[in-house]
Amino acid sequence: MTRARGTSVRLRLTLSYTGFLMLAGVLLLGAVWVFLLRYVPERALLVYSGTDTHGVFPIRSNLLRVFAPKAAAVLAVLLVFGLVGGWFLAGRMLAPLTRITEATRLAGEGSLAHRIRLPGRTDEFRELADAFDTMLARLEAHVAEQRRFAANASHELRTPLAISKAILDVARADPHRDADEAFERLQVVNTRAIDLTEALLLLSRAEQRTFAREPVDLSLVAEEATETLLPLADRRGVSVETAGEIASAEGSPALLLQLAVNLVQNAIVHNLPERGVVRVTTAAHPGRAVLTVENTGELIAPELAATLTEPFRRATERVHTDQAGVGLGLAIVRSITQAHDGTLTLTPRADGGLRVTVELPAADRPADAGGGSRGQRE
Repeated sequence: MTRARGTSVRLRLTLSYTGFLMLAGVLLLGAVWVFLLRYVPERALLVYSGTDTHGVFPIRSNLLRVFAPKAAAVLAVLLVFGLVGGWFLAGRMLAPLTRITEATRLAGEGSLAHRIRLPGRTDEFRELADAFDTMLARLEAHVAEQRRFAANASHELRTPLAISKAILDVARADPHRDADEAFERLQVVNTRAIDLTEALLLLSRAEQRTFAREPVDLSLVAEEATETLLPLADRRGVSVETAGEIASAEGSPALLLQLAVNLVQNAIVHNLPERGVVRVTTAAHPGRAVLTVENTGELIAPELAATLTEPFRRATERVHTDQAGVGLGLAIVRSITQAHDGTLTLTPRADGGLRVTVELPAADRPADAGGGSRGQRE
């Protein structure tokens, strides 16, 4: 919105400083005048003629005539001093604001790498500049992550489309080729594309926080997730153990269930080839509800574990199976956790595998109790 340009802040501050200085000068001179008139004795205002002791006369009646020009000269000096000094002081005071304004303008033009880095001791301007620098750093990281995510998503979506096109080209070039085989391969590729699209939509929904909140028992969520994924665990020879206590968190039941499913599925898929173990536990702490999923598996470097929550990052090379995933499992977990104002911690286990801990704010009231067995499944 275009607005008419008004008086600069520096000029207004200068006039304010000058006005205050003039007011203080007038009050001071007025106080001197009152003091002279009221508290100075009459005899102190007598002046001698210089000839004899009888040649004296009072000058109280002439005090105003003598005092007024001097007072006016003092006020004139104060006016000039206030304007010059006020203009200088206002410039010094507003210098940090000028740097902040310039940084804001550069950010508006797309230069998010610029930082104010205001020197000096901590004051209101320094706190504002530091907060703005922090915001720019987060915004730059978020934009870079979104660009990286868009590039990865485009690549991942292009892959099944390219495979589908290749299958169709081969089928068209060889009319006698078995159509059932082509249809089966197309179905697998199409299913993967659908899963990827649904994961992207779920990730967007979690980031927008467009969901209603209610008390959710993480122990029941974990139990439902493990029950759902038991067939997958059986096929891979992985045992799933659940334990813990009732832990009520405030959030979306559907999203928290998806969080638990993603964690358990990731723990099952990225496990030992034989006799792998997945442990799912819940705990309630003061003000927090905790869900922990850990698994056996290959050794993971700490620097690699820190990147696993980025979209399309995997600890190992992609394996072409029906449950290889689309590379968004832990990214969705991170987004759901952040949308619920929680924290996500990934810790490599010393003997291999990964421990993932999700801490969420506890619900003000407990979730509705539910049935279901808890224990161990192999």
